[in-house]
Amino acid sequence: MNLDFTAILPSLPYILKGIGVTLKIVIVAGLLGFAFGIVLAIFKISKSKALNWFADAYTSIFRGTPLILQLMIIYYGLPQLIGFEIDSYTAAVAAFSLNSAAYISEIIRAGILAVDKGQKEAAMALGVPGERMMRDIILPQAMKNILPALMNEFITLTKESAIVTVIAVDDIMRRSYIVGGDQYRFFEPLIFAGLIYYVLVISLTMIGKVVERRMRQSD
Repeated sequence: MNLDFTAILPSLPYILKGIGVTLKIVIVAGLLGFAFGIVLAIFKISKSKALNWFADAYTSIFRGTPLILQLMIIYYGLPQLIGFEIDSYTAAVAAFSLNSAAYISEIIRAGILAVDKGQKEAAMALGVPGERMMRDIILPQAMKNILPALMNEFITLTKESAIVTVIAVDDIMRRSYIVGGDQYRFFEPLIFAGLIYYVLVISLTMIGKVVERRMRQSD
């Protein structure tokens, strides 16, 4: 074995800068995916068959194809149709947000359907408009039920963000790979990258538990 972690010490600041890039992609894509996921979930439970069909078809396509394929279609394939290139960061955010929306929509849909029907009936009896009922009564209760599943989706998104290295986004993984190529030793920088991802995932898990605990206390 020829391992020497001290050899990559000068390159650690360079690798650590990738955390900001990774978090920027995850946060923006997560928020956009969550917003679009709510819309898709509402489409799925609406009385419109056209909206039902669109939401189901969308979910089927994005859950049934590899994320890396979606990323490469947006980055390499879409410019062929629209006539101009898409920068790697925008392509990454677009791919991850569109993909996450498909999964989040199913989580939210299940959460909405899990809310007691009596809540909806009581709101209707009081004359609460449908939009306000969904925003102020149904969704807040659904969020408490689906928080663990949502946090799991964001954790998965954080780990899967490493595939953006294939379109040359300077995230944690790509920077580690570059360091490995410069020094002809890949094991050490890649292990360090794995440690960073592990810390990020553990941090998200702890944040999720704190939020969940506070939401239970508010009941």
